[in-house]
Amino acid sequence: MKYMNYEEMTVKNLFIEENGAYSIDCKAAVWATDKIHEDYHNAGIHINDVDFLIENSTHILMVEYKNACLASAKNPEAFHPMEDKKISIITRKFYDSLHYLRLLDKNKPVWYIYILEYPNGDVTTRKRLRNRLKMELPFTLQENIGNGKRLIDRVDVLSIDEWNADSQCGSFPVKRVSESADLYGKN
Repeated sequence: MKYMNYEEMTVKNLFIEENGAYSIDCKAAVWATDKIHEDYHNAGIHINDVDFLIENSTHILMVEYKNACLASAKNPEAFHPMEDKKISIITRKFYDSLHYLRLLDKNKPVWYIYILEYPNGDVTTRKRLRNRLKMELPFTLQENIGNGKRLIDRVDVLSIDEWNADSQCGSFPVKRVSESADLYGKN
């Protein structure tokens, strides 16, 4: 895996996730931000928000990122993304972040993506989690009362590798920032 140097890390629209271990390169985006939490906090609003918002030519990608596979992760085996409480928080992040897009007059279809790395995570568990999230998000509501209006177009749960391999998401690659970002249990 290629590591980034300092110059690459300081480029506009190259966002570093909260652990400082990985970045997401949004230079190819129409628009992107990692400041949603900061903007809400500065306005005195305390909510659960997504980590990144990325606009491409067709969608707004609402991106939540969680990596329990980092060497610095505390008790990663205790992280269970299928727990009701975890699902509730991830769902709430969608709803709480939706206001931000509306205030910016961002009206493209929303694709909610949860980038998830955790011990023993695999494609099957990520698909099961996606299906659970789909039940909590407003897909049925918008079908019942939306009159053609949609709050959400799609939801996915992807690993970093799946994100990078996706034809749309891969335009915004997720990369390790440095060697200190070695994954839990891997060399």
